[in-house]
Amino acid sequence: MTSPAGRNRLDEEQSPYLRQHADNPVNWQPWDDEALEAAREEDKPIFLSVGYSACHWCHVMADESFSDPEIAEVLNENFVPVKVDREERPDLDRIYQTICQLVTGGGGWPLSVWLTPQGKPFFVGTYFPPEPRRGAPGFRDIVQSFAESWRTDRDEIENRADQWTAAIRDNLETTPDTPGEAPGSEILDTAAQAALRGADREHGGFGTSGPKFPQPGRIDALLRAYSLTGRQEALNVAIETLNAMANGGLRDHVGGGFHRYCVDSDWTVPHFEKMLYDQAGLVPRYLDAARLTGTEDYADVARETFEFVRRELTHDDGGFFATLDAQSGGEEGTFYVWTPEQVRDHLGELDADLFCDRYGVTKGGNFEHKTTVLNVQTSIADLAEEYNLDESEARDRLESARETLFEARSERVRPARDDKILAGWNGLMISAFAQGALALQDDSLAEDAARALEFVRDNLWDDSEAHLSRRVMNGEVKGDGYLEDYAYLARGAFDLYQVTGDVEHLAFALDLARAILREFYDDAAGTLYFTPESGEALVTRPQEPTDQSTPSSLGVATSLLLDLDHFAPDAGFGEAADAVLGTHANRIRGSPIEHISLALAAEKAASGVPELTIAADDGHIPADWADELAGRYLPGLVMAPRPATDERLASWLDALDLDDAPPIWASREATDGEATVYACENFTCSAPTHELDEALAWFTAGDA
Repeated sequence: MTSPAGRNRLDEEQSPYLRQHADNPVNWQPWDDEALEAAREEDKPIFLSVGYSACHWCHVMADESFSDPEIAEVLNENFVPVKVDREERPDLDRIYQTICQLVTGGGGWPLSVWLTPQGKPFFVGTYFPPEPRRGAPGFRDIVQSFAESWRTDRDEIENRADQWTAAIRDNLETTPDTPGEAPGSEILDTAAQAALRGADREHGGFGTSGPKFPQPGRIDALLRAYSLTGRQEALNVAIETLNAMANGGLRDHVGGGFHRYCVDSDWTVPHFEKMLYDQAGLVPRYLDAARLTGTEDYADVARETFEFVRRELTHDDGGFFATLDAQSGGEEGTFYVWTPEQVRDHLGELDADLFCDRYGVTKGGNFEHKTTVLNVQTSIADLAEEYNLDESEARDRLESARETLFEARSERVRPARDDKILAGWNGLMISAFAQGALALQDDSLAEDAARALEFVRDNLWDDSEAHLSRRVMNGEVKGDGYLEDYAYLARGAFDLYQVTGDVEHLAFALDLARAILREFYDDAAGTLYFTPESGEALVTRPQEPTDQSTPSSLGVATSLLLDLDHFAPDAGFGEAADAVLGTHANRIRGSPIEHISLALAAEKAASGVPELTIAADDGHIPADWADELAGRYLPGLVMAPRPATDERLASWLDALDLDDAPPIWASREATDGEATVYACENFTCSAPTHELDEALAWFTAGDA
């Protein structure tokens, strides 16, 4: 009987990353019962390779090593080779990235891990060249060495695997025997000061060397700190970072959207993949900056990013795709870069000169093959003066040039798109679209968010089981949802309720929050785990307290539970949130910037959640109030639209399966037949008023 590990099984998978390796001579297996059982039955170690479809160095290692028949022969004979898409299995990625970081001091993709048949790691790294290079061991030598060591030094390998697994459990699963005291409201200032200490005041961003990542959580903390304290330095650093990203190579100046990170300290050259979560994380920060500074350019960046997501990352039936690849035509970045000759092929002389001067397009270039990654080099005002134009004309000419070059670029070989629709990443983008709908006064953004939410509910949510799946692709649903899926999606649904007054979105957020407590909360440990209680048993059950490329699912869930506690006070949401903050109190205090989502949740718990209850027809926010809210920076505010009368509220309570109106709605009807607003914080409320400004001023008066 042929072993299931005797052939490459990745052609049976939907994941684009896995399918990219279906033609390798390596007998790749997906991570499933067949592969794991084969490893145990044949007593072979597992070689685990983790990556994602848009990953440049994953492509390189595949071309160099996994396509090599000799290397493949050694892998196939001595190991069970397993490929994992980290976007489908973030739990496995989290577990084995942790040991990589503990052992090597770094991590990333491709992640290469050698495991015992029981899944315990005994050697780990990221990209390996096929032969030794610049001090890095060669992949060919490594696989041959461990093939021999498994036969001759088995005890030593298993002893190391046990030690490493214990270290993973200690790092990811264990919680303190005794919880601490949750941080107070001062944690926001502590986090902001840590962000300021790490700021690059010359180039923007955090850290003085490449690579540079966006870090939207740190920007959020700085903007919040400025709004509370008026500390100008906090605003300056946030704005410098937002400007650097918007003007540099991280942003696609022709087609919109942001790349994943820049390889250098001054934001010139990006790593060209585009991730859905980066768009979702950055848009709200540009909306915040527009509100705080009154600068329309930041709102324009947000609009442009929404249009990119709509155009290139949106399913026809709603829902958002995962990524665009870094490569096109087999090379990284070729879709995005320009030479002066390419610009002049499509533009007249004046417009070509303007465009090249604006974005630094030169013969020498700043990237491979003397091409240029577009970076803003000259201001509109300086260009207008140099070319003797009105600023408005210079701006119009540049926009026309951009549109022309966008059309020309569309004829190039396009980067591949990963069409997975992930529940959690969709939640992040739904939240961003909802925030944009209010801030930009664009109802179409709320409509797109609602379509995406409906798509995810229809395809990934089992209402009868109250169970969320991880992803859908080409109609195939796969995987249990993780804490990030439930928490991010619930946040998106709740944010959409806040701006639309649609009770169905609130009901869904509450259903997801109840499922979070049931599947992820451990009362004895006082924490929320990343994997569901009913899910697959792995070598450890991880938590995710730190912010990585995406916000900490533990922090997002905790903040969400604090908000939803106002709508379902008997569900235990607030008690669970308080327990989590106590459990992780020392971590948050010790490194608030690494735990920024948890730190912001702790500040919310300590300071109280400001509430704005709006009683109006069908729960719709009056247009003039929406106009006012669009321009106000109100971090942490919970808006609670409700029907004008308690009689109409009764149908909402039925939809939410509540017997009584929650405190945030109770006794807060519209008065005098007009839309009425109530401002509340820490169990104290303003008088009902028909003037939104008056209600908002109550918050400020309370602070004074």
